[in-house]
Amino acid sequence: MLTISKISKTFNPGTVNEKKALTDLSLHLEPGDFVTIIGSNGAGKSTLFNAICGDFLTDAGSIAVNGQDITFMPAYQRAKHIGRLFQDPMRGSAPGMTIEENLALAAGSGGWFSHISQEEKKSFRERLALLDMGLEDRMKQPVGLMSGGQRQALTLLMSTMNPPWLLLLDEHTAALDPGTAEKVLKLTQEIVAEHRITTLMVTHNMQQALELGNRTLMMDRGRILFDVSGPERQGLTVEDLLRRFKAEAGKALDNDRMLLG
Repeated sequence: MLTISKISKTFNPGTVNEKKALTDLSLHLEPGDFVTIIGSNGAGKSTLFNAICGDFLTDAGSIAVNGQDITFMPAYQRAKHIGRLFQDPMRGSAPGMTIEENLALAAGSGGWFSHISQEEKKSFRERLALLDMGLEDRMKQPVGLMSGGQRQALTLLMSTMNPPWLLLLDEHTAALDPGTAEKVLKLTQEIVAEHRITTLMVTHNMQQALELGNRTLMMDRGRILFDVSGPERQGLTVEDLLRRFKAEAGKALDNDRMLLG
């Protein structure tokens, strides 16, 4: 489903601000894989997502999704097949448009902004009801009046209305309160499982990284330190992750957010 072959990216090359963000990174995901990614700030997690989405061209290597080489494909074309949620819940929806209009836009409805059919409205209500947030009764409300948790749940729904080939979750529950985060995470698992969407999820919570999905990657300095799945992953603890990080990186993990998480 996703094949990344030896991609590298250096920002501001040849200057005092030169930074090697990705170094000879390769990764392969099978259809339906749900992979969690952990790593400290600057490890290259978000840069990897940006490369997959086409926010910039890599310096070397190739990226293919569903058998299609997208290495030089413009970002807007990739967006048809790649869904993404950010840590900031305000980034995934249009605040000046209503809930109904946002859903119509995500669905690719030909009638959005002018008229939305009764059949579409019924479908939207049914999908919103799954969130268990009462949004199905507020479809005419501007999205800008919703809470962060509600907007993130709506964005998740929008990103998967037409199930993408690949779903990228960039710490999509980090900015939410614990209760709302748990609800959005549960909804994420249900939607991903229902549609068998190939998923990459960045998280700072190491316990969560071991419990969710079927595979865990640890990144550091633009490369993948280790990749575990199956029985090996099932027996791992957070302490095991810390020991493996030190063995592979040659240093102890010192990210307070990850350690406290």
